[in-house]
Amino acid sequence: MPLHFQGLDTATAEALRAGTPDAYGHAAEHYAQSDGSGVPCRHCLRDVPAGQGVLVLAWRPFATAHPYAETGPIFLCEDTCASGAGPEVPANLTTSPDYLVKAYSADERIIYGTGAITPRDEVAVRADALLANPAVAFVDVRSARNNCFAVRITRG
Repeated sequence: MPLHFQGLDTATAEALRAGTPDAYGHAAEHYAQSDGSGVPCRHCLRDVPAGQGVLVLAWRPFATAHPYAETGPIFLCEDTCASGAGPEVPANLTTSPDYLVKAYSADERIIYGTGAITPRDEVAVRADALLANPAVAFVDVRSARNNCFAVRITRG
């Protein structure tokens, strides 16, 4: 089935850059200047370009706070960038050897038994298999090492 990969939407990314509080009620912090590698922006879904500023903030990609609404650190290009959302596996899913992949229901609850550390080359295949189940509303991909949100995958 066609897949859709989505990070932060543009309106949210711009609001966070403008000082809207993160998941913990704080403004994003200026993290560093990127060297062009290993600092994946969750809006453009690519590494922040070399020489560009980086913001770090707490992100919870859920509509409300509840026991399954995980929060973790993410990076964001300090300057405006184009959304990386679309049907292609984004560049930010090629930087680690593996990722934590989990399915969620429409009410944003983890569907038990779906979470698995998945090799990077198998993330799309695993998401496709999980989304074949009608009880699955979306699949979240996180860092297997730091629990950072990487991308949400939905049916295309």
